[in-house]
Amino acid sequence: SEGIGENLYTVDENGVLQPQLAAAVRRLDDLDWEVTLKPGRHFSDGTEVDADAVSTALNHTFATNKTALATGGMLSFAPEGPLTLKVTTARPVPAIAALFAEWPMIVYRLEPDGGARFSGPYQVAKFTPDAELDLVPNPHYPGADKRSPVTVEKFGDAQAMALAFRAGDLDLAFGLPVQSLASVRGEPDRTIKSFPVGYQYMALINTQRVPDAAVRQAIDRALDRAQLVAAIEGGRPATGAFAPYFPFADRAPRPSDLAAARRRLDEAGWAAGSDGTRSKGGQALRLKVLAYPQRPDLVTMLPVVKAQLQAVGFAVDTAIVNDPSGAAAGGDFDLLLWAQNTAPSGDPAFFFNSMLRTGAALNFARYANPALDAILDKFAAEADGQKRAEIAAAAEAVVFADVPIAYLVSPDWYVGLSKRLAGYRPWGSDYHVLRADIGEAD
Repeated sequence: SEGIGENLYTVDENGVLQPQLAAAVRRLDDLDWEVTLKPGRHFSDGTEVDADAVSTALNHTFATNKTALATGGMLSFAPEGPLTLKVTTARPVPAIAALFAEWPMIVYRLEPDGGARFSGPYQVAKFTPDAELDLVPNPHYPGADKRSPVTVEKFGDAQAMALAFRAGDLDLAFGLPVQSLASVRGEPDRTIKSFPVGYQYMALINTQRVPDAAVRQAIDRALDRAQLVAAIEGGRPATGAFAPYFPFADRAPRPSDLAAARRRLDEAGWAAGSDGTRSKGGQALRLKVLAYPQRPDLVTMLPVVKAQLQAVGFAVDTAIVNDPSGAAAGGDFDLLLWAQNTAPSGDPAFFFNSMLRTGAALNFARYANPALDAILDKFAAEADGQKRAEIAAAAEAVVFADVPIAYLVSPDWYVGLSKRLAGYRPWGSDYHVLRADIGEAD
C-alpha cells in the first residue's frame, strides 16, 4: 500500500498481470519453473535484487505465512545464477505468474536481525505504531529525485480522516466515507475521485454456528443488495465474488426474495412467533452480526442488514469490532460483514483457495466441502484463462447454493486529493496507494 515493497509480478491499472521484479518466467515441467530477474534493481540499502536474496526471502515467507500456501502449497526457491532462480511447487500451478502477484509474495532482503529491506520507490524512515509511518524516497529506485518524503497517518475512524482532509491537513485521504463527500466537495482546492475496486463487500457466515444450509440460504435471500447500495450511496449489487470488470465475474446480481427466504425457514422448521421472531424447539433464531470501522461502508450497512434479516424472522444482535482479523479468527460471530480483495493477482483461484478451501488460512467461514475442493483442484491443471473462468463459475455455483458467504456489494471508493495531487489516479485497490508515479502527480 505504501510503495515500499514489490512482487515478481503485479497487476496494472486495468487488472492485467505484468512483470515487476521478474523479467520472465519459464516452465520446466509440471512442478518446476525458472524465473529470470530484471537486472539493475536494488533494495533500499543499495544491494542488488538477486536470486540469492529473493530465494532466501520467499523461502522464509512460505515457512512462516500460511496464506502463501493457498494456491500452490509449499513452494521452494533456489538460486541457479545471479539473476536466475528455480521455483518448485508442491502441486501444479499453471498460472504461476498470478501466484507471484499475490499479496503474500512481496520480495525483500532478509536481514541478520530479522528485519528486512525492500525494493519499492519508498523506504521507511520511522514507524510509530498506531500513529504514523514516515517514508522517504528509496535513493536506488529510478526517479527518486522526483519524489518527496511522505507521512502516512493513521486515523481512528474515517470521519476523523475526512475532517482532517477538509481542514487542509492532508494531501491524500484514501477511503473517504460517503457521508463526508458533500461537505468536502465544497472546500476550495479539494478534489474527490471515485473508482471501482477489486474488493467485494460480503457477509462471512460462520458455518459451525449456522450449520443448516437452509438457514444460510434464507439469509442470502433476505438481503436486498439494492438497498445496501443505496445506503452507502455507491457501487453495484454484487454478482458474486468478483468485481464486474473482471472477465471471470458473474454478471447477474444476487437475487433478493423475502417470500423465498420465509419459505426456506418454514421448511426448515423455524416457526414465527407473535412478535415475528422465529424459533424451533424453544430456541430463538438469533444471529450475531459484526462489522468493523476500518471499512466505514460496512458500518453503514450494518443496521440495514439487521432490518432485512429481522423482516424474515431473525433476532439480530449487532456489534462493531476494532480488530476484524482477530474477530474473524476467533469465530464469535454468525455473520461478519467483510471487505476482501478477491482477485489481487488478476486470477480467480486465490480467493477460493484462500477463503473457501477446507482448512485454508483465511477460511473464516469454517467451511468444508469436498465437492468444492475437488473443483478447486482443477485450477492446478489448467492455464487457459477461459477455462479457469469456467472452473471459477463452477466453484461459484457451489457457493451460491450452499452460502458460506453471502455476496453484498461491488463498491466504489472515494479518494480526497489536495491541489498538488489533483492529477493522482486511484486504481485497483488499497494495494496501490503510493506508487512510483506519485512524484509525477504532485
